[in-house]
Amino acid sequence: MTMNQRNTIDLEQGWDFMQKGITKLKNILEGLPEPQFSSEDYMMLYTYYSALYILIRIVEICINFYAVVKCLGAHLILIYRTIYNMCTQKPPHDYSQQLYDKYRESFEEYITTTVLPSLREKHDEFMLRELVKRWSNHKIMVRWLSRFFHYLDRYFVARRSLPALKEVGLTCFRDLVYMELSGKVRDAVISLIDQEREGEQIDRALLKNVLDIFVEIGMGQMDYYENDFEAAMLKDTAAYYSRKASNWILDDSCPDYMLKAEECLKREKDRVAHYLHSSSESKLLEKVQHELLSVYATQLLEKEHSGCHALLRDDKVDDLSRMYRLFSKIPRGLEPVAHIFKQHVTAEGTALVKQAEDAASIATLIWKITCRVSLMHILYDAAEKRDVIGLQEQVFVRKVIELHDKFMAYVNDCFLNHTLFHKALKEAFEVFCNKGVAGSSSAELLATFCDNILKKGGSEKLSDEAIEETLEKVVKLLAYISDKDLFAEFYRKKLARRLLFDKSANDEHERSILTKLKQQCGGQFTSKMEGMVTDLTLARENQASFEEYLSNSPNANPGIDLTVTVLTTGFWPSYKSFDLNLPAEMVKCVEVFREFYQTKTKHRKLTWIYSLGTCNINGKFEQKTIELIVTTYQAAALLLFNASDRLSYQEIMTQLNLSDDDVVRLLHSLSCAKYKILTKEPSTKTISPTDVFEFNSKFTDKMRRIKIPLPPVDEKKKVIEDVDKDRRYAIDASIVRIMKSRKVLGYQQLVMECVEQLGRMFKPDVKAIKKRIEDLITRDYLERDKDNPNLFKYLA
Repeated sequence: MTMNQRNTIDLEQGWDFMQKGITKLKNILEGLPEPQFSSEDYMMLYTYYSALYILIRIVEICINFYAVVKCLGAHLILIYRTIYNMCTQKPPHDYSQQLYDKYRESFEEYITTTVLPSLREKHDEFMLRELVKRWSNHKIMVRWLSRFFHYLDRYFVARRSLPALKEVGLTCFRDLVYMELSGKVRDAVISLIDQEREGEQIDRALLKNVLDIFVEIGMGQMDYYENDFEAAMLKDTAAYYSRKASNWILDDSCPDYMLKAEECLKREKDRVAHYLHSSSESKLLEKVQHELLSVYATQLLEKEHSGCHALLRDDKVDDLSRMYRLFSKIPRGLEPVAHIFKQHVTAEGTALVKQAEDAASIATLIWKITCRVSLMHILYDAAEKRDVIGLQEQVFVRKVIELHDKFMAYVNDCFLNHTLFHKALKEAFEVFCNKGVAGSSSAELLATFCDNILKKGGSEKLSDEAIEETLEKVVKLLAYISDKDLFAEFYRKKLARRLLFDKSANDEHERSILTKLKQQCGGQFTSKMEGMVTDLTLARENQASFEEYLSNSPNANPGIDLTVTVLTTGFWPSYKSFDLNLPAEMVKCVEVFREFYQTKTKHRKLTWIYSLGTCNINGKFEQKTIELIVTTYQAAALLLFNASDRLSYQEIMTQLNLSDDDVVRLLHSLSCAKYKILTKEPSTKTISPTDVFEFNSKFTDKMRRIKIPLPPVDEKKKVIEDVDKDRRYAIDASIVRIMKSRKVLGYQQLVMECVEQLGRMFKPDVKAIKKRIEDLITRDYLERDKDNPNLFKYLA
């Protein structure tokens, strides 16, 4: 038979011929010697087969393409040609189905007679090595035989919708070899993995090749890998780490346990990278995390001397970071960590409050003792007491800021800004930041702290950069204060004093903190404060215009230097305004400025707040003249003695037209305090309505210029009253807004929505809301439903 002839080929004849080529291929795979072609025959074969060579890839594993071609010789081409002829002969000599069956039988025969016996006689690692070798050879055999029978794949298989030749070859191995040995192979692999976990060296490349068989045998599906290997491997992993964890949790500290757990997780990831399939990573790590962390989470976190509380107490930053990394990977693992963090921060903050309370109590006790035993300073008053205690309060705020910096660093660095820990920090600070210290609310303490930083001569001596940084931190603390409106009112009072008495150290810092407050609390929160700062700028311009007016109007000379600060009523805190009977010198000043102001506008009314004024007057004493810096009230009282040498309490009160409280304060400051400009009879340390006063011409002081302060009024009560009043208005407005949009609403829902609306500024008391609802009903804004008293209707 020649290659060009198309004689009919019988099945037996053709298959015998093909069997020789298949046998040669088997011998090559088994490493048996096969005669090779001469160089002339090889060149002829290579030239003829070049077209086929282009269509197939070079076999790289174990067998070289050229070596196979040399060994198979002319059979390679003749087999291909023979199969083509046998499949294209006219029926009944078309042997496509028979060749398809013979193809499968040749694999089954080879596996049964050669492959399985060689595997059965080996065990453990030797069996694995033999399996890898046999699987590699089998894939080569499949590749070559599928090329021998390529015509079947191209036409017969396609027309009949049969499994492809490659699939048939792999299925033979799966059904005969894999099904018999997969259990032993799985156990051997898991044993090697356990050996590696115990520190032994194993052949990772071997395991990689074995596990690739589980993947490849699925022919595109992961079922065999997952069901026949992965499930058992995960079960063994869980058991292994369960045994380890039960010992470690008893013997190791929390940091040591976490180090071991982290190392185990790292090694398991390394195993996936080297030989396990990538799809196993998440399942494997989940098993390890469950056994090492989830099972013992509570026991681990609450270890007495090394748990989470101890790590926070001892500032173990690295261990806390490791704890976060580990527990963030288990379901809801961070929740107990965040809870402990919140408990710890709350305890630390509450301890600061207790410490500040104790320090204030000691300061008060020292103040009382000093008042009793000191002969030089027997006149300590409430203001001096407040200064002593106030220093402790400033220290408290500074410590709270430091505490916040410390734990915010934990949140940022150890806990990677996780929302759970931000929430825990917020809730913890809300607990103790809303506790009072020595009768002062946190809102007042923060406002006082800011005042101390921003005013001239404050106890906080800081650089500009440090001031900006500190103000930023104070504003962050404000976020935890529930009574933000109370802070705003205290801050506004202190801002007014800084601005009006030129106590502000830096205008830029004043504007900077207002910007920060605006970003934190909204524009409405700072609108009045911004108006106050703007007012001072306009007031300076107004004063310049007044001075220009005086220079251009000689007849309008007030006789003394006069500076007037014009303010907008709505921006500034409310101050008491009395019709003080001014001395003649001051009356002229007021009239001159009023005439000037009427040239600027005729639509605004000036209300003079004399309690905020200051005067510089010359006191002519026997030894020398001393310039006295006093308030307008004090100046008015002292100028009365230019016309009278001796005045009674009642005469002074009548001539000045002041209240009892104000007269007592100013006379005490002039006759009983450090600088006794007036003498009184009787010579007691308190002021009474029967006292008589004279100018103390013998007064002297080493300074030529002294400031005589009025005892400051404790404005806390008034601030709280003002805030309560504003809150009533805010609650009313909120209720009306809600009811206007909803028309009909139940009591509970109305209260909830009202609390939610007002929560940004303060937490309204439910009783206060109920009271405001009743008030709005009496004012015909709301009415109760006749059938349901807990249902309200809006009255347009």
